[in-house]
Amino acid sequence: MQADLSITALILEASLVVQLVMLLLLAFSVFGWMMIFQRRKIIQEASVQALKFEDRFWSGVDLARLYQEIGARAQNASGMEKLFYAGFKEFARLRSNTSLNQQQVLEASYRAMRVVHSRQIDKLENNLSLLATIGSISPYIGLFGTVWGIMNAFIGLGSVQQATLAMVAPGIAEALIATAMGLFAAIPAVMAYNRFINRVEKIDNQYQNFMDELLAILQRQSSAPAKEGAA
Repeated sequence: MQADLSITALILEASLVVQLVMLLLLAFSVFGWMMIFQRRKIIQEASVQALKFEDRFWSGVDLARLYQEIGARAQNASGMEKLFYAGFKEFARLRSNTSLNQQQVLEASYRAMRVVHSRQIDKLENNLSLLATIGSISPYIGLFGTVWGIMNAFIGLGSVQQATLAMVAPGIAEALIATAMGLFAAIPAVMAYNRFINRVEKIDNQYQNFMDELLAILQRQSSAPAKEGAA
């Protein structure tokens, strides 16, 4: 009896529907953990890069020089670097345009940063909705497998004269494995989703604060000679 009720035996002897449910939940779990590790790496890198760039930005470096440094490796720039590059590039390009006033130049610079900001946040949030989906539907899929397994177990009792616990136990046990697998897939996905969303919101706030700070600096520079900002 112990051998018959082992986890492996219960999975192998489960009905086809329950086995398909277990296989689907296993795929969800593997895919979910892959996304967790991938998103964790990307979000962590974005957070570290933002802190490093802020330290560099507020170290007193000349903005025109910083712009040129980032421009030399523009293809590899990301996050806050791209925000600065886009905003300062637009500012330097339009500043010498006499047909535009100061407010129009600053608004154009801010719009350029907003476009980059939206793209960078989209990259950080990529696949997070899939984690949320796995976390929300996995318990219900596991519950479906449980209901199906218990239903089959009780249907099997209808063909016997005397029902015993030993007869119904394997069916109920295999059904409960589906529930356990659903929770195993859902719990890490929900926890990771909530944590990642919180971290993305913090990075988003960093980006928006930086954009406002940079705009204030550009506003002060806009009253200086054009050659200073376009150097």
